[in-house]
Amino acid sequence: MAHVTVVPVMLILSLFQCKILFSTSLASRQPDVVDALGLRNDLRIAKHESRVILSWNNKLTEEETNTYNVKYILSYKFFNSAHERKERLREKEKIIHLELHSGFSAKVKTQLFEKGTGDLIKESSWTEFTYKAPPVYVQNLSCIIYNISFFNCTWHIKAEAPEDLQFFFSYRHAKKDFECQQYIKNARKKNIGCHMKEIYFQPSRKINLNISVRNLRNDLRRQSYYKAFIPQTIEKLNPPVNVSISLENRSVKIHWKPPPTIGSASNKCFMYQVKITDRKPVDVSEEKYEYPFHKPAYKCAAQVRAKKEKCIRNKIWSEWSEPVFIDDEKTVDITLLILTLFCLLVFLGCLLTCACRRYRCLEAISMPVPQASDSIKTWLSAEETHHQKHISMQVEMHSETGLEIPEEN
Repeated sequence: MAHVTVVPVMLILSLFQCKILFSTSLASRQPDVVDALGLRNDLRIAKHESRVILSWNNKLTEEETNTYNVKYILSYKFFNSAHERKERLREKEKIIHLELHSGFSAKVKTQLFEKGTGDLIKESSWTEFTYKAPPVYVQNLSCIIYNISFFNCTWHIKAEAPEDLQFFFSYRHAKKDFECQQYIKNARKKNIGCHMKEIYFQPSRKINLNISVRNLRNDLRRQSYYKAFIPQTIEKLNPPVNVSISLENRSVKIHWKPPPTIGSASNKCFMYQVKITDRKPVDVSEEKYEYPFHKPAYKCAAQVRAKKEKCIRNKIWSEWSEPVFIDDEKTVDITLLILTLFCLLVFLGCLLTCACRRYRCLEAISMPVPQASDSIKTWLSAEETHHQKHISMQVEMHSETGLEIPEEN
């Protein structure tokens, strides 16, 4: 009987020791202290056009809310996508944009952190949810802005789309609505794209696209797909302008100017690539490029293209600029030309000097002019005296003639 009463006492002592050990470890705030008890989330969902509003309630007590920092981990993945998005939030709500996705699976859990040190104290288990949207018949939506004011969007229609469906495009930008100007159609007369021109965008304002699907037999059955873009992220720039090339000090120097754009034209916004014949494209952040010149191929060409990557993320490269050639008449190495001409002149001067020495040309040129004889000097003096007398007589005759003018009656 005494043995029977000893066992519960030993069990109580063991449990008491475990409780003391747990309290000691909690007080020391070890990072591996996690308690999954007492935290549960209730998920709620609301659908608004292309947005799904996901919210939850963690059922925390007021004491826990005041004692700890409360954060939430939300993880969700769209159907037919391998990419899982994970976010750490402080709010108990998340707006998920469906765009062209037919649904998603999500899970959320709550975490409590010590305010002073940021150590994890408690976390809940995952609360999971799956949302299935109506069928989506549009895929591979792609839009691009080019030449500043031209706007193109294209999309593919899934094979399972009913034959009676037609697709219509519109968008909203800067609080204004725009309808498609010109549709692009496939062989079945279905709209698969839209072309618009003379459209001007405010770079910081989003473009909210709307593809409306209508049943041609039953116009009441409609469905819309939405997607948003920032204009600068879908702009395809024109090639850089004023591309020039020169050879200076045995180096190839290429200069250019940035292309026009709908957004910031600051030089710091642009990223360039320079392509030279037989070389891989080189990334350049300035409006110039230089590399040593080593016997280029005949008519070696250089081209430049651009995109915006620093001020705003844009993955679309422009087309390559028209090639400029290193070996044509416009890109002659001036230094080499001057050196060649100088050497040629020195050679011709040496050749002329040797020839003159050989044929005594310098002696003939430098020979003094002989002096005139006395008889020649006397003859020249007489001729000069005779000429002066003749001029004097003519002057006297003209003077007398002027004095004999008759008087008028």
